[in-house]
Amino acid sequence: MSAALKLATGSLLIGCLVLGLKVLAWWMTGSVALLSDALESTVNLATAFAALIAIRVAARPADANHPFGHHKAEFFSAVLEGVMIIVAALFILREAYHGFMSPRVLDAPIEGLLVNGAATALNGVWAWVLVRQGQKLKSPALVADGRHLWTDVVTSAGVAGGVLLALVTGWWVLDAVMAALVAVNILWSGWRVVKESLSGLMDEAVPDETLEQIRQAISAEAHGAVEAHDLRTRHAGSATFVEFHLVVPGEMSVFDAHEICDRVEAAVAKAVPDTNVTIHVEPEHKSKHTGIIVLD
Repeated sequence: MSAALKLATGSLLIGCLVLGLKVLAWWMTGSVALLSDALESTVNLATAFAALIAIRVAARPADANHPFGHHKAEFFSAVLEGVMIIVAALFILREAYHGFMSPRVLDAPIEGLLVNGAATALNGVWAWVLVRQGQKLKSPALVADGRHLWTDVVTSAGVAGGVLLALVTGWWVLDAVMAALVAVNILWSGWRVVKESLSGLMDEAVPDETLEQIRQAISAEAHGAVEAHDLRTRHAGSATFVEFHLVVPGEMSVFDAHEICDRVEAAVAKAVPDTNVTIHVEPEHKSKHTGIIVLD
C-alpha cells in the first residue's frame, strides 16, 4: 500500500473517532454550535472516503484510454471536498438560525467542551500531517483533505469560544451567533479548495518557482543545442508535464540530438520529480531567438 493510500485510510479512521467524540459532546450539552460542529465532521468522513477512491484511481498506470495517466482523478476529489465543505456550512447556518430564534440553556457545557476539545486536538494534528505529507507526495486530494480538516479545527475553536462566552455572560444566543460566524469562514475555505482544484483541471501552469527550476535544468544540460523555446507546463495530481522545442544545428545527427534530449530529460526529472518531458527537435533555421538560452 502506498504512503498516500495509508494516509487516506487513516483519515477514515480518524474521522470516525472525531465524529463520535463530537456527537457525544453535543449529546452532553444540547448545544446547537456543537451539533453544527458534529454535522461538519460527517462531511469529513465522506470527503476522506472520496480522497481514498481518488488516490487509488490516480495511482493506476496509463492505458490505451488514458495515455497520460489517471492523475487528474485527485482533482475531482478535491472539488467534491470543496463543495461538501460549502454544504456543511449551509447546514451550520440553518442550525444557527434555529438556535438564534430559540436559545436554550446548555447542559454540562464544561464537560462537553472538554470532549469536543479532545476531538479538535486530534483533528489539528491529523490536518497538519495530511497537508505536510500531501505536499511532499504531490497529492492534491490529501492536501485538500488536510485543509478541510483544518477548517473543522477552526470551526471547533470558534464553537468553543462561543459556548464559553455564552456560559460566562448567560447570553445563550451567542451559541448560535458563533456557529453562524464560523460557517461564513468555512464557506470561504470551501471556495478556496474548489478554486485551487479547478486550476488543475484547467491545466494551469506550474508555479513560477518550479518553472524556473525547469528552465535552469534545460539551460544547463542542453549544451550542443542552439536554443529552447515554446516551453509549456501543466500539472495533474503528482505528475508534471513539460514540453518544449529544442533547436539543434542542421548538420547534427539524430544520435547526437537524442543524446541531448536524454540529458535534458534526466536533468528536468531530477529538478522536478515525477515529470513527463516531451521535446520537439527542430533544425537551426527554426530558431526564434527567444526563450531559454543554452549554456555552453
